[in-house]
Amino acid sequence: MDARDFMPGEAALAKVKAEIEAYEAERKAVQRSVSIRIPIYLAIVVVLVVILAFAFNSFADPNEQWSSAPHVFLYVAGVIALFLAYSWAKSPARELQQSFRARLLPVIFGFIDKVRYRRGETPLSVERLPRETIGSFNQSSYDDEIAGEWQGFPFELYEAVFSQKTGKTTSTIFRGVVVALETDSSFPGVLVATRKANKVTSFFRGIFGKELEELSSGIPVLDAAYDFRTDNPEAARPLVTGRLAQALQWLGETWPEEPARIALKNKDAFLLLPQSKNFFELPDISVPLDYKTHISPMIADMASLLATGALVRKIGAGDEA
Repeated sequence: MDARDFMPGEAALAKVKAEIEAYEAERKAVQRSVSIRIPIYLAIVVVLVVILAFAFNSFADPNEQWSSAPHVFLYVAGVIALFLAYSWAKSPARELQQSFRARLLPVIFGFIDKVRYRRGETPLSVERLPRETIGSFNQSSYDDEIAGEWQGFPFELYEAVFSQKTGKTTSTIFRGVVVALETDSSFPGVLVATRKANKVTSFFRGIFGKELEELSSGIPVLDAAYDFRTDNPEAARPLVTGRLAQALQWLGETWPEEPARIALKNKDAFLLLPQSKNFFELPDISVPLDYKTHISPMIADMASLLATGALVRKIGAGDEA
């Protein structure tokens, strides 16, 4: 894959640069506004906290002034209020960047047919994603989502966080990119390749999860890193020892941050890439936007993700694929 093949043509590039120029004009105005809003909002919070602290002192015992329970509560509330005030002060910057992303991403991803962009909404394919691929979770959040058709097959690509909240403790189960693709051939059941689970995780997975049979790829490095599980061992075994193993070996070299996860379920293929990177994030409002520095890498990342997804969707195909 050559990322240059996916770069916008002359007409699309002219539109992209026009959007960047319009964004830059707005960015400078918003930056000035935000630079004024931040100190004002923070100063208001500090003044209110100081006024309330002196008010509490008028009712407190002289020995407890500045350290009584109401003061401690006020200081904690003040710190929280400072964070909220800072967030409110920067809200115009976030709104500008989001509106720009919504306009720009469909243009720069012009090589995708029927391209559409959403943010913060639950992707349609989440309901079909085998839970065995992620594990037990009761909270989820979604950032940028790009969907459409590429090389003739539909897909959804989205940034997601799945977590498990127990009491006051929240544990992140998965953070990264999910690519959901429609395959040409249907796998008769469920097949998942996930990061090797410890004994405790495997125990609870057996209790609460769907009972799936474990398989081996016959490749020691892969079997040490992955659990292969399926409800159709006869159909899955040739894939686990063949195309799936080959795909995972390639993914280990291409996306080395953390083992990728793969799932096949009927006509759906899922590729999960654990990543801390935000692929479609714009620079801070104080940084001028540059096509080569900020936009071109987004196109290269999308091309790489789709090419990787195309490899995954061929795992269950015949030799002619």
